[in-house]
Amino acid sequence: MLQKLTLVIALGATTLAQTQNAAPANPEWTKPFPPFRIVGNIYWVGSYDLATYLITTPQGNILINTGVGDTAKQIKASVEQLGFKIADTKILTATHGHFDHVAGMAELKRMTGAKLVVSEPDKELLETGGAADFRFGDTPGARFEAVKVDSTFKDNDTISLGGTELTAHHHPGHTKGATSFTVNVQDAGKTYRVIIANMGSINPGVTVSGMAKYPGIAQDYARTFRAQKDMKIDIWLASHAGQFRMHEKYTPGDAYNPERFVDPAGFLAAVRQLEKTYEDQLARERKAK
Repeated sequence: MLQKLTLVIALGATTLAQTQNAAPANPEWTKPFPPFRIVGNIYWVGSYDLATYLITTPQGNILINTGVGDTAKQIKASVEQLGFKIADTKILTATHGHFDHVAGMAELKRMTGAKLVVSEPDKELLETGGAADFRFGDTPGARFEAVKVDSTFKDNDTISLGGTELTAHHHPGHTKGATSFTVNVQDAGKTYRVIIANMGSINPGVTVSGMAKYPGIAQDYARTFRAQKDMKIDIWLASHAGQFRMHEKYTPGDAYNPERFVDPAGFLAAVRQLEKTYEDQLARERKAK
């Protein structure tokens, strides 16, 4: 019995270690989802959970984020289903440089010839195919095809194309260069302040009190939560559909209605909940030292 118990404990420890060292995975990341118009010139062209946003302008289009698997082909099909051309994409960017949001950037860049513009701290992440990541750099399943970054932005820099201006907000923690974007969108005589938020979630295996490759992580998370709580927004979007409860707000076939995504209270509540999760984990880690 003792041998059996010891074996079970050993197997459990092995499973835990494997889980902590494995790249996250979710079948909803590759599950197809029909593209649709969110508000004004912003469209969803991602999978069931992984967000890819198409922003159209008279001078070409912007794509924010990709996904995993055959994501570039799926995004192309979704863009064309909406009546647009993937070749009209002029700018590629991302909320952060983890594989589930940028694994298709290299192929999309080849497909479109678009310029890839990302936050300065995440440039190395994309150009090393994820090898430079402080948490998943040594995890084979989290690696992706490296891609050359054409230019970078810093906090409060803007990306402008065809009369649309995105403001980049550096919200580090999840990655060193995690970024939210805000943009004012006109629709039916109303102006919506839209945020495509990079939410401050914490991946398994991350030590928020400090990591060898990211000693300032605690301060960065804290700064991000402070900044996000102060933001004034109308429409809340994010890197994952589940983060802003998209599937509770929209079902394929629903009539176009930007008001369904107006949720400043939901955004603030989500930020506060993530902040509490961070503070609780930080307290546990410091107590254990």
